[in-house]
Amino acid sequence: MTEFPLHVLREYALLADGERGALIGPRGDVAWMCAPRWDSEAVFSTLIGGGGVYAVTPVEEPFVWGGSYEDATLIWRSRWVTTSQVVECREALAFPADPHTARILRRVQAVDGDTRVRVVLDPRAGFGRYRISRLRRRDHTWTARCGPLYLRWSGLPEAAERTRGGLHAVITVPDGAHRDLVLEISDQSLPDHLPEPDQAWSATTESWRQAVPAITGTIADRDARHAYTVLRGLTSHGGGMVAGATMSLPERAEAGRNYDYRYAWIRDQCFTGQAVADHGPHPLLDDALSFVTERVLADGPNLKPAYTVTGGPVPDERSLSLRGYPGGADKVGNWVNRQFQLDALGEVLALFAAAARHDHLQSEHWRAVETTVAAIVERGHEPDAGIWELDNHRWAHSRLTCVAGLRAISAHAGAAQGAQWTRLADRILADTAAECLHPSGRWQRAPDDERVDAALLIPAIGGAVPDRDPRTQATLAAVLAELGQEGYVYRFRQDRRPLEETEGAFLLCGFITSLALHQQGREVEANRWFERNRAACGTPGLFAEEYDVLQRQLRGNLPQAFVHAMLLETAHRLATPWPGH
Repeated sequence: MTEFPLHVLREYALLADGERGALIGPRGDVAWMCAPRWDSEAVFSTLIGGGGVYAVTPVEEPFVWGGSYEDATLIWRSRWVTTSQVVECREALAFPADPHTARILRRVQAVDGDTRVRVVLDPRAGFGRYRISRLRRRDHTWTARCGPLYLRWSGLPEAAERTRGGLHAVITVPDGAHRDLVLEISDQSLPDHLPEPDQAWSATTESWRQAVPAITGTIADRDARHAYTVLRGLTSHGGGMVAGATMSLPERAEAGRNYDYRYAWIRDQCFTGQAVADHGPHPLLDDALSFVTERVLADGPNLKPAYTVTGGPVPDERSLSLRGYPGGADKVGNWVNRQFQLDALGEVLALFAAAARHDHLQSEHWRAVETTVAAIVERGHEPDAGIWELDNHRWAHSRLTCVAGLRAISAHAGAAQGAQWTRLADRILADTAAECLHPSGRWQRAPDDERVDAALLIPAIGGAVPDRDPRTQATLAAVLAELGQEGYVYRFRQDRRPLEETEGAFLLCGFITSLALHQQGREVEANRWFERNRAACGTPGLFAEEYDVLQRQLRGNLPQAFVHAMLLETAHRLATPWPGH
């Protein structure tokens, strides 16, 4: 829609309630939202070239945009400054969430004189295939259908213009007053009673207060708290956490690297649980523990890299025949459903060990631990797709991550079992060193790939080898020299081109490098790398997977859960000396 053009990713804010999420742009336009669940078809998809928008925008132009989150919530306050006044709109998805029904709360607030805003509601379910139908008005409420979805929109007493593009209206709010708009979208018939806005706002505010613990004692408390809040917003009631709220946003323009991240990756869930546990036994630790335990016990050695948040299979990748976000393509589903990723098994053990430190492991968790160790024994020799989900190789990172996980959980097992798992870790380490130790003394990616990879820093941080192991120190030196640039880190060198021409810097790798420097006692450098990478976000404080260093832009799906998890962990760890130092 030319009326609501697309923007760079750094200008979108996230509304989320754990069951679904929406991206809202600088013109107050909801440009992306799947309903009723994360992996459902989108009802607003202009972000990737589909249809549908829900916007609240100042009538007076020109205006400039801004906004901020209320602390420790995903309640966003859009703020526009015109040539004569300030206009504000409070925005949220009602929280706690109903798995079947999304409720978008919008409160226009006249904070600077009488305020006029233009409202547009044009839902297009099925990624734009379905238009609004069966539109009815009763008093201040509109009801409609949109494909398989039921809609109800309340709070609009003004006459709304009905067009092929949905509903349009202009609202006037007297100075000092507010106007509430509540949009309900469901896959079930809606109940007769209407939501009461004041109660919905009160419940949402209180639920966020209860959901986000006090995050203090870090070197960046506000950002660490916001990171936890984002992670909570991405986590469903069953514990499954999506890797990202969006799909198909390009990591590199016209490079074919755009994917659907609306699923729960086992590795990302483990990263998050470990990061949270490092600060304290907060609810997201138990969410990760519950989801991962169920999947391990159900699938054992056939554990998939990712699932839907309800534990179902990820659908095959396909195209929707949409334009896509500029520079990208429209891909739904993910080819990860056909992969084996050995490192995920190691991260599972690390998650269980993190939970054990807080005495959170019960009998079913220990059964999952034993199932995971058995899977490593059974499949540890197989080539796998690895952390970067590439062609199958005997990736050193995958095997060393299993070493780290085995050592971590051994410390909490019985003496005999712990000794057995430690011997298994020693054997895998020796085999990996025989095949993947570079002549320079550092780790290399695989037996047939001598390049260094930033992911090789992760197992050492997790305790695969001692802190001062010369292989760890040599690997860190190589990452800094070959993959570090201007405070950012790239995954690996793909070809002879400059790093920044092949992909964006990986923010996960930047925070990992900060931790690796901290592990070596290089505190000033560790803090510099942390500060550089935590600044690579947009106005709403959201991180994508990659950062385009040259153009200072976010690249890839938004927000990326594991980047927020690593920010949280790094901010906490840098506040105190590395254990044992």
